[in-house]
Amino acid sequence: MKTAIIDYGMGNLHSVLKSVQTAAQRSGVATEILLTDSPEAVLAADKVVFPGQGAMPDCMAALKRSGLAEAVRESLKNKPFFGICVGAQLLFEYSEEGGTEGLGWFSGSVKRFAANQTDETGSRLKVPHMGWNSVRQKRPHPLFDGIADGERFYFVHSYYFAPEQPEIILGSSDYPHEFACIVGKDNVFATQFHTEKSHDAGLRLLQNFLQWQG
Repeated sequence: MKTAIIDYGMGNLHSVLKSVQTAAQRSGVATEILLTDSPEAVLAADKVVFPGQGAMPDCMAALKRSGLAEAVRESLKNKPFFGICVGAQLLFEYSEEGGTEGLGWFSGSVKRFAANQTDETGSRLKVPHMGWNSVRQKRPHPLFDGIADGERFYFVHSYYFAPEQPEIILGSSDYPHEFACIVGKDNVFATQFHTEKSHDAGLRLLQNFLQWQG
């Protein structure tokens, strides 16, 4: 089996690579893990991890320049696919960040947190949202095996998913209001938080993904 981590020049790629390698060792899954910028290698892989970090306009432009945009779209159709952070946001139709058109796999948009939000004590909440937050599991999913409802994951983001179809929302968190932070359908699973920064819980998600047949 081959697992491709897409390298389009944006993201914490070596941390993602190391976490996928560790997850493979822990799960006992025999897979060749490739960090690749080759559309052909992505298309030939059995599973795809799509990370991202930084500004969505830059990420989308890099995808188009490299020819990886079409390889991503094709991979979304028929193989287990894991999107992380901006790699998850890119799956939507549109982002308020730079008025950017996404890949359009999921209906909906990516919106910015309001700048004037406050917590329950009246203290102003900073944007970006950064730190550990509890995640509620909204629907059962094989990738939640061994992960408690309410587990904490690590977030760094100013924008959040706003799906048009509530049935794709698999997990949510609060800042301060509820927002979708895990979405998925069929062979696709995507998180707003960083699995590679979420210690054992993030590794368990990746272990489950490597064992998952989509």
